[in-house]
Amino acid sequence: MDHQPRPGVRPEKRARDRLIRLARHHPGWALGFEDEVWWSRLARPALHAWAEPDRPPRLVEQAVAKDDPDPKALACYGLLVRWWERPDRPPHEETWLRFVDGRPVSGVTIPFLAWCCEQLAAAGKTALLLVWDNASWHVSRQVRGWIGQHNRAVKRTGRGVRIVNCSLPIKAPWLNPIEPKWAHGKRRVVEADGLLTADQLAARVCDAYGSPHEPHLAMPEKVA
Repeated sequence: MDHQPRPGVRPEKRARDRLIRLARHHPGWALGFEDEVWWSRLARPALHAWAEPDRPPRLVEQAVAKDDPDPKALACYGLLVRWWERPDRPPHEETWLRFVDGRPVSGVTIPFLAWCCEQLAAAGKTALLLVWDNASWHVSRQVRGWIGQHNRAVKRTGRGVRIVNCSLPIKAPWLNPIEPKWAHGKRRVVEADGLLTADQLAARVCDAYGSPHEPHLAMPEKVA
């Protein structure tokens, strides 16, 4: 439905579509759709499934024991990355995930972007055309300053992956194709009648997207 015009998002959609066209015609560039999501150990997604008339599938409501050391939910950064070898061919597509021992903040967004650039550099790419929303940890002075400094270093040294970012409205999920992937993923990883540990949940999520389970990103230390 993202081809249908909606009030207030047309300029952002035009900017996003321009990046898609640019990436399609530059084999050395990659298009990335970024978003964050919480993976709950307790919440149950809406499911539709075929079943025997006398044995309907049931998702058993779970509770966390008082002595359970794991968090109830895990925060995760994701990048749906695409690149084209030829504009008339379908793109190569991967989903990259990094879990967070905490929550999304500017100080975690920066190492995630740096890691994505390292992955793209290893794949021979020179630019990341980044599409994401206006979350505070995306548009903060800290993140904008880091992107500018990073791009200047790439230009000065001639090495690395520069970032060209395009911001989308927060309430326009149809403009970001990684959003529906989260919903489908939550259906794939759900445990019908048991409670997954945090490690089991993270491993199951990574398996669902074909992404290696990388070390979790750490929250930045507070300055006294």
